[in-house]
Amino acid sequence: MALRIHEAWILLFVIPALVTPAAINHEDYPADEGDQTSSNDNLIFDDYRGKGCVDDSGFVYKLGERFFPGHSNCPCVCTEDGPVCDQPECPKIHPKCTKVEHNGCCPECKEVKNFCEYHGKNYKILEEFKPSPCEWCRCEPSNEVHCVVADCAVPECVNPVYEPEQCCPVCKNGPNCFAGTTIIPAGIEVKVDDCNICHCHNGDWWKPAQCSKRECQGKQAL
Repeated sequence: MALRIHEAWILLFVIPALVTPAAINHEDYPADEGDQTSSNDNLIFDDYRGKGCVDDSGFVYKLGERFFPGHSNCPCVCTEDGPVCDQPECPKIHPKCTKVEHNGCCPECKEVKNFCEYHGKNYKILEEFKPSPCEWCRCEPSNEVHCVVADCAVPECVNPVYEPEQCCPVCKNGPNCFAGTTIIPAGIEVKVDDCNICHCHNGDWWKPAQCSKRECQGKQAL
């Protein structure tokens, strides 16, 4: 037992002698704050407040110098309080604009649509066209289509016919009217049966014919 205690004391004296200053790794111990600052001075960015301005890419601009920070298209002026950028009231882009450029501070329209679109078709400015037999249209400089629809008169017959490519119906057999269920031509008296003679109203072709009874054929004399 006494021998073990003696050996332990020997180890306590021997171990410190083996640990030399060269064996100590300084990375295992945090450096003082002052040492950190002095060793990392090259990593600290300069403070340009009141002296200049820095853009997103790290470029430094002098006081009074104009520059474009980041992706902005509007110029800025470097001041002691930082960049002061233009914020102009840009004109509105034409609703018919088909090509817009953003090279300047304000977007600029480079091409305006020079045609009209109507029912899926394109027409040139001032071009006249008929989308249907009863419509007459024109492409205006404002890129809008103005149309006029024909107003057809009342036909002078009871059986008008719509011809291809014509707007209004036509009376192929001339004016006429109804006498009961029979169509009779206008302008003459028509004997519709053994006792009635009818004729059309003058100008009112849609009204029933005027009829008068005459002596019926085959009537026996008294």
